Amino acid sequence: MNKIGNYRWRISSLLFFATTINYLDRQVISLLKPLVAHEFGWDGPNGESNYMYVHMAFQASYAIGLLGFGGIIDRIGTKLGYTISIIAWSLAAMLHALASGTMSFAFMRALLGLGESGNFPAAIKTTAEWFPKNERALATGIFNSGANIGAVVAPIVVPWIFSQFGWQMVFIATGAVGFIWLIFWWLYYEVPLKQKNLTKEEYDYIHADMDEKDENQEPVKWGRLFRFKQTYAFLFGKLLTDPIWWILLTQLPSYFKSQFGLDLGKPSLELVVVYTATTVGSIGGGWLSGMLINKGWAFYNARKISMLGFALAVVPIMLASYCDNIWQAVALISLAAAAHQAWSANIYSIATDMFPKKAVSSVIGIGGMAGSVGGIIFFFYVGSLLDHYKLINELNAGYNYIFLCCGPAYLLAWAIIYTLAPKLETARIDD
Repeated sequence: MNKIGNYRWRISSLLFFATTINYLDRQVISLLKPLVAHEFGWDGPNGESNYMYVHMAFQASYAIGLLGFGGIIDRIGTKLGYTISIIAWSLAAMLHALASGTMSFAFMRALLGLGESGNFPAAIKTTAEWFPKNERALATGIFNSGANIGAVVAPIVVPWIFSQFGWQMVFIATGAVGFIWLIFWWLYYEVPLKQKNLTKEEYDYIHADMDEKDENQEPVKWGRLFRFKQTYAFLFGKLLTDPIWWILLTQLPSYFKSQFGLDLGKPSLELVVVYTATTVGSIGGGWLSGMLINKGWAFYNARKISMLGFALAVVPIMLASYCDNIWQAVALISLAAAAHQAWSANIYSIATDMFPKKAVSSVIGIGGMAGSVGGIIFFFYVGSLLDHYKLINELNAGYNYIFLCCGPAYLLAWAIIYTLAPKLETARIDD
């Protein structure tokens, strides 16, 4: 970290905790599913498909929300945009306690998706506002690792709250945490231009490699961004890889329970190990490309080589369903999940590399929308696949096909990104 002031790293810590809360709220239903499956009919015929419909409702509203929220945040700014987002998703998370069946859960997940769709556009735009290019991947990796901390905390906290107070209180307690974060965000955050505690030296460092210093430029309409190949590079990168993370986040507890008899009624060390590995991947992936840039590599080469390595690290997950014991599976899935988060830290950074900050939230929204659409398709496939193989008592074969789909996805995404934008050229949106 640069020694100048370091106020920007305090901003990164705020983003870290917001993302922690974001993924804690997402993960709750996946951990509760095996515990309440009988109550809501998710353990019977078509149960997996019905459970997938709940997640598809989230993905659909998340996709719509990302398109809208990205443009909104570019217009109203990160401080107000983030505030609206976290209020909306925290209330939606708490309202899950009122659900009484698949349809009502799907409705609550849709509300949650709309609220949470503001998180990453706001966080990535904040990173673009506060960090120069050589630090963005690391800053993104740090706040994105909050997703993993949320996923680590959930397997510990959720079973305890469930055993003591019931499933409704799990949603109420985890949703309420967002309002605590909101107090600190509103008190301490401003863009660099308005931040009174920021030294001139750090302000100049933040903007050292930027052509634009005005945080209040007129935003770009998102429809216009579809004219640029850079938009499609980011879009396909998210479309092909986001669904893998969604499946790992939502299906891993059920996979470990069905295949290895993992007791989800108590804290699960296996899940903690997997999601702890993703924290290492998120921060390490951001650090790697930043380190290469600091050593004199062109930023596009640093991103390209780093992302290729992460894509290759996902491939071994194709062997996960052949593991004889749970810890072999944990090792392979941990490697893939860590690689995904390392990839994620860099793919968000290439969006800020290729677009001026006034367009960043809109671009992130477009890419996130594509990832959600991919998630909807993959969830539909997974639900139908698992129901089919559960019916013939060969559920392991269903998971095998899922892992086979996961393995090559990142290599394909990498090839598309660097075919469309080999040097991550800046989109000339003002020409």
